[in-house]
Amino acid sequence: MKERCGKYQGEKYPGEKNPEFEVRTDLALEERESYPGDGGEISGVSLREWHEEKSAVKLTEVKILDERGQRAMGKPCGTYLTLEADQLARKDEDYHAEVAGELAKHIRQLAGQLMERESKNAEGLPGEASDLRQVSILVVGLGNSFVTPDALGPKVISHLEVTRHLNQQYGEDFCRKRRLPVLSGLVPGVMAQTGMETAEILKGVIHETGPDLLIVIDALAARSIRRLGTTIQLTDTGIHPGSGVGNHRHRLTRESLGVPVLAIGVPTVVGAAAIVHDTVNTMIQALAGSMATKGMGEFVRDMEPDEQYDLIRELLEPEFGRLYVTPPNIDEMVEQLSFTISEGIHQAVF
Repeated sequence: MKERCGKYQGEKYPGEKNPEFEVRTDLALEERESYPGDGGEISGVSLREWHEEKSAVKLTEVKILDERGQRAMGKPCGTYLTLEADQLARKDEDYHAEVAGELAKHIRQLAGQLMERESKNAEGLPGEASDLRQVSILVVGLGNSFVTPDALGPKVISHLEVTRHLNQQYGEDFCRKRRLPVLSGLVPGVMAQTGMETAEILKGVIHETGPDLLIVIDALAARSIRRLGTTIQLTDTGIHPGSGVGNHRHRLTRESLGVPVLAIGVPTVVGAAAIVHDTVNTMIQALAGSMATKGMGEFVRDMEPDEQYDLIRELLEPEFGRLYVTPPNIDEMVEQLSFTISEGIHQAVF
């Protein structure tokens, strides 16, 4: 019998690896890649990959179907869609426009599925895919606008063309008559700035403004340097404790906030220990390939990945603390990405 998805409570899933020995990543794609084979054989997880020739974007859809998948991936049930665009970190307006168009298509698709599910839950009947111009959408930019790697969300909001105030100014049906979305934006800040949890702020705003859908933007942590600024993840599971650069402590989900949540994230940092871990793997290959150092290379290679990573952290953290690394051009990267994501949202809802 197929196991049903349980509610994620922000703690380890039964059988999940100890996070003390894991290379930190917020990307479901990287969790899938940590398994041998092509990842399609993971119990409770489905995988689909394809390329968009026009935009040269690689897409990977990871669906966690049940509790077996939750335990294997360490993430809640739902759809995780990843767009990989190698040139995204470069300043190329035409390329960013193509990626924004691709992003818009998948925002419409995932958001439509969320609204369809919401309609079905409310009426007990199958819902129809929603026109996003007919629903009220709150876009939330998570993060600290004064810390560049964590400023992606606030910068997206700064580029957003909000429309909700038009209904307040010209009548409640102003946007509907002109087939405009009722779009609002919010930057809740971080607890050190406000003294409040993001979830507390959002509950109050949702109660007062009554959006039908939340789109939450966040900066993520990756396992691989090559994914910094070149990968966009969309998920219909919302935001969960421990995710994002800010390591959120409370869930931002349909269950906790009362409205569907679509999350969009881009990795902007990678842990220093993860970089060293990759370097050690390269070193092992080099040692194993030389007759003089073959024994040493094989000894380290035969260690479990958790043991290797534990050794690296024991060496690094007493000296340097828990470090995260970000690219030298992070200011330009975050600015470009924030504009691309805001344009993707605009194309999806207008």
